[in-house]
Amino acid sequence: MDFEFSLALPREAVGIPMVRRILGDSLAFRGVTRSCVSDILLAVTEACTNAVRHGGPDNRYEVEAAIGPDRCDVRITDRGRGLVRVPDHYPPNDIENGRGILIMQSVVDEISFDIAPGRGTTVHLRKRLRRHDGPAPARPRELAAV
Repeated sequence: MDFEFSLALPREAVGIPMVRRILGDSLAFRGVTRSCVSDILLAVTEACTNAVRHGGPDNRYEVEAAIGPDRCDVRITDRGRGLVRVPDHYPPNDIENGRGILIMQSVVDEISFDIAPGRGTTVHLRKRLRRHDGPAPARPRELAAV
């Protein structure tokens, strides 16, 4: 069963946990392993953080996700200046920023960029899904007081 959703979010960090929750719960419900969910959420968090920081004059950015039987595709689109270039190595340790794209590349199977200078960037993340052998593990439930 395919599952798709799209969100238009304010360019504020407060929306990032919402994206993580919706996407993470959707993947977990479909039996995707925790490590695979973690990889996807790390990459999506990095892309959303970049959209919030560099999204330009527009006050919104968009997240579109499609979860299929064996793959997850996520697109994060902002209306910023556009990515100048993809870095080919990590910055020095004393630099605080600049690792996001390289982190994304390390945890997803494919990453691509649709860059329109002056009009925005779309980051497209793709990851093959690893699933549990059996049904998804049950979530712990809180017991009612007797």
